[in-house]
Amino acid sequence: MKIEIINRSKHQLPAYATDLSAGMDLRANIDTPIVLAPLQRVLVPTGLYMALPEGYEAQVRPRSGLAIKKGITVLNSPGTIDADYRGEICVILVNLSGEEFEIVDGERIAQMVIARHETVEWSVVEVLGETERGEGGFGHTGV
Repeated sequence: MKIEIINRSKHQLPAYATDLSAGMDLRANIDTPIVLAPLQRVLVPTGLYMALPEGYEAQVRPRSGLAIKKGITVLNSPGTIDADYRGEICVILVNLSGEEFEIVDGERIAQMVIARHETVEWSVVEVLGETERGEGGFGHTGV
């Protein structure tokens, strides 16, 4: 699939790290480092702009290494970039650790997955079909 992209950053385009990777790393495109205090959130620019085809979205997800090692995650995970959005891709990061975290220019801050999605048309009914699960919700299957 080809996607139109503008790269106004100082860095390479997002790329797959391995042949079977689903996500591509997004990099911070900043002039000065950002110090993220515990529980602080920040919007980090990437310098990237793209035009997704109709029926697709880009999902912005945390990087597992940053999450487990540093407590840094994407606040609205996964963040959604819609096909009609043409602004700069930015990432909302939050520091869930007890220590400050410094974001430097070019740092891999999140990953992006391109995914197909459906557009639904609601069909309003009075009763839903029965299932074995029924209304069983959180923890309904036990331990």
